[in-house]
Amino acid sequence: MKILWFQHVAFEGLGLIEPWLRARGHELEAVRWWAGETADPGAAAACDWLIVMGGPMNIYQHRDHPWLVAEKAAIGAAIAAGRRVLGICLGAQLVADVLGGKVAQNAEREIGWWPVRATGGAEGASGASRYAFPAEETVLHWHGDTFTLPPGATRLAESDGCAQQAFAWGERVLALQFHLEMGADAVAEIAAGCADELAGGGRWVQPAERLVYGARTHGPAAEELLGRMLAAQESS
Repeated sequence: MKILWFQHVAFEGLGLIEPWLRARGHELEAVRWWAGETADPGAAAACDWLIVMGGPMNIYQHRDHPWLVAEKAAIGAAIAAGRRVLGICLGAQLVADVLGGKVAQNAEREIGWWPVRATGGAEGASGASRYAFPAEETVLHWHGDTFTLPPGATRLAESDGCAQQAFAWGERVLALQFHLEMGADAVAEIAAGCADELAGGGRWVQPAERLVYGARTHGPAAEELLGRMLAAQESS
């Protein structure tokens, strides 16, 4: 497959997604919006799979990041063309916005290794069985915003800190508010790159050392879940 992926900041790449894709012979092309690269709607509609990664910005910061407008248009074109679309963290919020959901501040910042639970409402809905979540899994969160469920989407997971953790829209669109793709090195890098977000703590905010330790203890199970989600979308 021809896979197009969007990057918003230098220290948030594909992570563990990249070796998974390359091992299966897929072709990867990156668009580094933060570095001035762009993708028009036609390019997004022509790919087989669009992956939209995370970043520290808000999806409405058009003045500070004017490329967000073009990126949303590209995401919309990929969805309209029936392509596979995976959004992670900021990417999930962008997908939700494009599909008609609303993005706003969450009640509290959620940064750390916290459990997500499968939601019972997903049973029998379009895309839900394909992207079935375990009853509970501890995963890495790093976000201050959240989204409302877009029209026609199925909620797949929740946490105590944030009700909206994952949704499917049909069989080919998947949005994950949390990170499954970050290994220990990537966690250490984002902890350094976004250290200001850890300042002051919070009920759902863990310190940097716990974040890195969690990558070693919870990372293997998170990577296994990532593989299941990618395989489900690959075969959609």
